[in-house]
Amino acid sequence: QVQLEESGGGEVQAGGSLRLSCTFSGNIFSINAMGWYRQAPGKQRELVARITSGGSTNYADSVKGRFSISRDDAENTAYLQMNSLKPEDTAEYYCAADPTDTYFLARGRGTQVIVSS
Repeated sequence: QVQLEESGGGEVQAGGSLRLSCTFSGNIFSINAMGWYRQAPGKQRELVARITSGGSTNYADSVKGRFSISRDDAENTAYLQMNSLKPEDTAEYYCAADPTDTYFLARGRGTQVIVSS
């Protein structure tokens, strides 16, 4: 099993930045990709960023150019740097192991991000 725990959420004004962290433990050798989902009330879950073990990254169109995902395998940590935040980025953000649009191996409990206008 894989366990993940997010941190770094909070409230920020539009235009500001936040960095989310995700520490993972357990059967980490089974993990290839790491990623971040978000889900706002009344909206579908969205995979916003994904990074493979080789460092290849993918981003949702809604965050391209503003968000950056990275990972430090020596520290068992993944990060999501979020810049130029907009009110529509407000959501619960979840770290996930081996995420796709419809599947993930494991997911953390989430951390809330609120962007005020």
